[in-house]
Amino acid sequence: MRVSILDYGVGNVHSLAKAITAAGGEPRVERDVRVAMKADALVLPGVGAFSPAAECLAPARSVLRDTILGGFPTLGICLGMQLLFDASDEGPGAGLGVFEGRVTRLRARAVPQIGWNAVDGTEDPFIRGSALREAYYANSYACRPHDASVVWAWTDHDGDRFPAVVRRGRTLGVQFHPEKSSRPGVAFIRAFLSEVAA
Repeated sequence: MRVSILDYGVGNVHSLAKAITAAGGEPRVERDVRVAMKADALVLPGVGAFSPAAECLAPARSVLRDTILGGFPTLGICLGMQLLFDASDEGPGAGLGVFEGRVTRLRARAVPQIGWNAVDGTEDPFIRGSALREAYYANSYACRPHDASVVWAWTDHDGDRFPAVVRRGRTLGVQFHPEKSSRPGVAFIRAFLSEVAA
C-alpha cells in the first residue's frame, strides 16, 4: 500500500511515516501534489500553522480538492484535518473546502490542548476496530462543520465540544495525532489502510 505524505513545508513527518510503516503501509514524503496522487492513499500531516500550509497548497488547491472529492482516499491529521475545511480564524488563506465550515480557536481557558483526551465515537468502525478510546491531541483550534452529520466522533476540552473525527466518502479527518497515540493509533491507521485496500 503506497501512501503519500504531502509535505507542505510545516511539521515533522518522521513519526507519521514510522506509524504508517507499522500499520503496513509504504510511506513516501512528497512535495508535488501530482506525484502524491499516484499513490494508493494520501495523508495530510498535522503539525504547523494554517496560513503557511494553505499558501503552500494554493497553486494546486483546485486539483487537490477535485481529486479528494472524486474519491481519492485521504486522511487529514490535526492541521491536515483543518485544511480540509473552508478557512481558519488562525490566519488568512483558503482551505480545500472538502468539508463546509470554519476552523476557530478553542473556546477554553487552557489553550493549547496538549495531551491525551477522549475519542467519543464507539460506533465508528475505525474507532471500534482499533479500540481507540483516548488519543493524543495538540491543538489550539478546532473544526466547526456546518453539517454535523459528517462528524463520526467528538471530544471535549475544558467545556468546548468539537469533532474528533469527520468523514465524507473516502476522506477522513482526525483532530488527534494517531501517530502519537500508541498502539490504538497505529491500529486506527491500519483500519484506514485496510478500507483503502478493500
